[in-house]
Amino acid sequence: MLLDYVQRLDRHRDGRRGVHVHLSRLKPQNRREHHIRIAINTIEEFVSAYEGQIFLLGNNDIIFVTKGATLPQLDEAVMRLKYLFSEDPLTMTDPDGEDGHGRFATLYNIEGQYHRFQELCERVFEEERQRQKRLQKMAEQTGDMVEDARKPLSPQQLAKLEEFLERSDLSSVFRRQAVCAVAQKSPPKPIFNELFISIIDLARTVLPEVNLAANRWLFQHLTQTLDRRVLKMLARADDSSLHSSFSINVNVGTLLAPEFLDFDNSLRMGGRGTLVVELQLIDILSDYQAYVFARDFVREKGYRVCLDGVSADLIPFVDRQRLGVDLIKLNASPVFDAGGDQERREDIAAQVERCGRGRVILARCDNEAMVRTGQQMGISMFQGRYLDGVLQQLSRTRNPPPPKRARGGR
Repeated sequence: MLLDYVQRLDRHRDGRRGVHVHLSRLKPQNRREHHIRIAINTIEEFVSAYEGQIFLLGNNDIIFVTKGATLPQLDEAVMRLKYLFSEDPLTMTDPDGEDGHGRFATLYNIEGQYHRFQELCERVFEEERQRQKRLQKMAEQTGDMVEDARKPLSPQQLAKLEEFLERSDLSSVFRRQAVCAVAQKSPPKPIFNELFISIIDLARTVLPEVNLAANRWLFQHLTQTLDRRVLKMLARADDSSLHSSFSINVNVGTLLAPEFLDFDNSLRMGGRGTLVVELQLIDILSDYQAYVFARDFVREKGYRVCLDGVSADLIPFVDRQRLGVDLIKLNASPVFDAGGDQERREDIAAQVERCGRGRVILARCDNEAMVRTGQQMGISMFQGRYLDGVLQQLSRTRNPPPPKRARGGR
């Protein structure tokens, strides 16, 4: 697509400028999928305003072209991207090289440098073709060893699965997990429960030979169906514990669906203030205008909004107040475990302070060390398998089973 676009530009060079952003030169931990997605989202509106186009290369570099944008405007767009990766050594290089942006980005005046820009595009096209050949060769040599034995979800299977979900009782795969307040070494105190459908258990039950998450977009569609089923279950629930103090992880589109309105109408007076809506950042960025509309809608009704699935690498890029969320769910990782890098922990603690200590939930806590590390950072709310185990143990202590009756002798 890039090569075809550049060839057509030959007759329309006037006012065109191109930028090659070398994200492939970033440290591996700074160029994961969510980093690239956020980078594209950062410049998307600017590029569209100047009749441009963005291309994501196989090596994670970005090339974008604009028409009519001035050099200062392009510089500003590149600086916004550099700010996203301000902790990476690439953004700290000498700005005097490669058009004033060091090794981070190269700018082209296509009107006067068309052939140079064309050569760049031809070169990256050839590099990508060679990379694909190498990957193909490696796949042939390793065979099925590196592949998931399960097949990806197909559209036909998705259609059958959705039919099954509409008519089935999902209580066997319906789960609850507590978010707890933990003060010092006191026992955890549940604040609210996250309610969700266990995708793993659902897959084992319905399609054990299929990897439901392998096809990302079909999986996204499946989660929307599951959202609707969960909302219907909650709207009809007789269990009083499902009427308050819980969170649901849903898609942005679900908040605008009729099922959510039915669920909202089923709530008791004042119940909304105890409920939390959890949203994924990728879902938010895929249609930010829809998110803003949905966020304002649910907050006006009294719900709290939580940004879910934030990694330690991603939290520096999250502006809680600008996103308009009440809570952030930060996923624990090896750095939180015993022996984690202290300097890295201090960096994360600074980000937690910026977001608001009382606004961060440390999720996926698998052991006590992760909880203690989170507490040292000022975090007081936690979730994960370790907390589940502690709560179960406390429950058994408080409610011991009745003693067995001794059998009488004959």
